[in-house]
Amino acid sequence: MGRDGWGKGLGPAMRIAPAARVDKFEIFFDLVFVVSFFIITRATAANVTMRELLHAMLVLAVLWWCWVVHSAVATRLRLGEGFVPVLMVIGMIALFTFALALPQTFGSLQQGSAGPMLVTISYVVIRAVHLSLFEYATRGDPAARRKVWQFVPEVLITTCLLLVAALLPARVADPDLGLWLRDGLWIAVVVIQYASGFLAGTGGWQITSAEHWTERYDLILIIALGESVISVGVGGNLIGKPVTWPAIPAAIFGILFTAALWWAHFDVIGPAARIALHAAEGRPRVAMARDAYAYLYLPMIAGVILFAIGAEELVRTITDPAGGVAERVHGPAVPLLFSGVLLYLAADMAFQLRTLRTVSWTRVAALAALGAGLPAGRHLPALGALGLLTAICVALVAVEVVIMAEARTALRRAIHEEKASHEAGEAAFRARWHEGGPDRPAD
Repeated sequence: MGRDGWGKGLGPAMRIAPAARVDKFEIFFDLVFVVSFFIITRATAANVTMRELLHAMLVLAVLWWCWVVHSAVATRLRLGEGFVPVLMVIGMIALFTFALALPQTFGSLQQGSAGPMLVTISYVVIRAVHLSLFEYATRGDPAARRKVWQFVPEVLITTCLLLVAALLPARVADPDLGLWLRDGLWIAVVVIQYASGFLAGTGGWQITSAEHWTERYDLILIIALGESVISVGVGGNLIGKPVTWPAIPAAIFGILFTAALWWAHFDVIGPAARIALHAAEGRPRVAMARDAYAYLYLPMIAGVILFAIGAEELVRTITDPAGGVAERVHGPAVPLLFSGVLLYLAADMAFQLRTLRTVSWTRVAALAALGAGLPAGRHLPALGALGLLTAICVALVAVEVVIMAEARTALRRAIHEEKASHEAGEAAFRARWHEGGPDRPAD
């Protein structure tokens, strides 16, 4: 098939519209991140140390930056239209190989450089795909194109640092020094990536569809929460094993506190922030999108991964015949569980402050309760610690449902009116198909 055939078959790339929403291809793309989150959680849970936790957070930060750039591309182009999905599939392949090589990235220096080199090559491919799409999307917009080129040094520097981290540490005579050198290079990559987002400023960028932007980030957070349930089920030996009585309350608590954390963000804070981003325009909109979503969602997802690791170990202890309901958990499981939820709620508070300019005293009280509950949980049986955390999270949701009833009702009414208006418009447009007009699609 010639070039014209490809162009005719795939069709042109399409720019995003102000009211655009997430399309199905973007959700399909995000499934690769399920694998990434799962691998990070599983690799860290296998050997929980402070250094392994540092490695998990570094890998998550680099992956998240790639996803942020990906979401920025989607502010200009529909990722499921024209030739764009072809390039995005290439990016998916690179992201998948990146995820598969993660366990070897921070392994022993004697393992060789194959894994770290695969991570570096995959990173280069991912960033190249994004840069090429940005280059295409900014045709005819000199200011935006200059902004894209400002990120080229960041891509080149971080790629070189990852390459050095893959090759140099194994050549250092002192193995401990080599390990610290590798960690330091990865820390430098993360610092350069996120500093570049601030240094670039907001001029030249645009958030064409606030609806698309907020929905995109909300979906990836839901994916992370769902992955935590999978990790607890798989790692906690709940799958493929005979159901035992201790496993039932453990599973119930696991679902309850995860659902409470979903509710804490998506019941009021998330929808209100979405309206705030819609109301903002120009540079203030870009700044809010960057600060609240691109940056503050990262610690929320990091918190999800941390509490998933802790919950997994607690559930494993509860369901272990050698342990049982009365068995206490030794090690970092309880601190990880409580600190993960603390991080999630603290980041959500910062998100609320950045988007809505408010702070809820209920969230402050919940953080204080979690801080006080952490040392108490270390002295409780595994099921008791999990139950204590669940009680705090559910209590937060229950109290907010009562004290925010009036504001919640008003918010829900506004959202319902918006949905009804939008759906009425869609129904009116589609009615022409039934009338046999010129816009009726072919059978």
